[in-house]
Amino acid sequence: MSKTTEVIIIGAGAAGLLCAIEAGKRGRKVLVLDHANKAGKKILMSGGGRCNFTNTQTTPAQFISHNPHFCKSALSRYTPWDFIELVERHGIPYHEKSPGQLFCTNSAKDIVQMLLKDCEQWGVDIRLGTAISGVEPVGDSGFLLQTSGGQWRCQSLVIATGGLSIPTMGASPFGYEVAKQFGLPVWPTRAGLVPLTLHVADKERLAPLSGIAVASCVTSPRQCFYENILFTHRGLSGPAILQISSYWNPGERLEINLLPQIGLLDRLLQLRGEKTKKSLKTIMAQLLPKHVVETFLPAQSADKLLAACSHAELQAITRLFTAWEIVPNATEGYRTAEVTLGGVDCDALSSKTLATLVNPSLYFIGEVVDVTGWLGGFNFQWAWSSGWAAGQVV
Repeated sequence: MSKTTEVIIIGAGAAGLLCAIEAGKRGRKVLVLDHANKAGKKILMSGGGRCNFTNTQTTPAQFISHNPHFCKSALSRYTPWDFIELVERHGIPYHEKSPGQLFCTNSAKDIVQMLLKDCEQWGVDIRLGTAISGVEPVGDSGFLLQTSGGQWRCQSLVIATGGLSIPTMGASPFGYEVAKQFGLPVWPTRAGLVPLTLHVADKERLAPLSGIAVASCVTSPRQCFYENILFTHRGLSGPAILQISSYWNPGERLEINLLPQIGLLDRLLQLRGEKTKKSLKTIMAQLLPKHVVETFLPAQSADKLLAACSHAELQAITRLFTAWEIVPNATEGYRTAEVTLGGVDCDALSSKTLATLVNPSLYFIGEVVDVTGWLGGFNFQWAWSSGWAAGQVV
């Protein structure tokens, strides 16, 4: 004997919980199912446990999608300020870490508890540790779900299962499989906001730099980011690398400027004109960490006096530090990726409601959709905005 409810949301993450709250406010009978043993697992681990829950500088320009216009409707109707109002209403202390990026002052648990409290207030039933083995349409009257907690029928079904990133958190391809079952196109997925690994020769050369961070400008054929890079024992990480990874394709060359804040050639020429008695190594070590200088500066140039360097030599030295070219080997993959690129084709969904065009009672929200934000709270804002949009109509 199957049990009945009005709305079932699969996935107790950011998008699913906000959608549940909004549907509950409308008096809908909502059930949230998740195979995990905890709600909001990805929220809890995000931002180093402090949850970078939104970014006040959110615009559609910070999102990657095969349909770049799709995210505009939801983002414009539920903005960072709407979510901030919710956070403030619950008295959660927060702070701005870098321009636009808002973090919980205490713990990411505050955000999860806030969502669960509102779910409780609006009568949302959340069942964790529940595996789903089948989803079937039932004529015009909704869906039948086979779960480890028995059969469930519902009128509206929302898929908020997230992507493939961090499989240890329970990530699975379930959402994509449901999409394909209902005939929806799914763009190929890949890891985004992820560290890059290097080829053996580069990895060995840069090994002494592991743990060093440098403010840099990293450029790919399609995009550039000016933030820190971090040398690791596997390759390159840090915010600028994570950002560029979402735009990088295997085999492509990256150009990295390790001194984007100064005009290095002009600085060297100026010092040469002042007849400085310092060596190139000494001067460069005033601008960059000593180990970085030792790795990038050729041995034959290191001890040479700046005053003895020709213009051509200084141009060559400048290129080494400001136009360093490297071809990464690969990304670290879903294991350490913060997001999943690709997913359910936006052209198969309503941008206003997130309902599928083939079945207006079936919805896809959050990361499972082909909308991926930059680092810095943008992906959470997409989760809130898309969850809110679907919650108005399910």
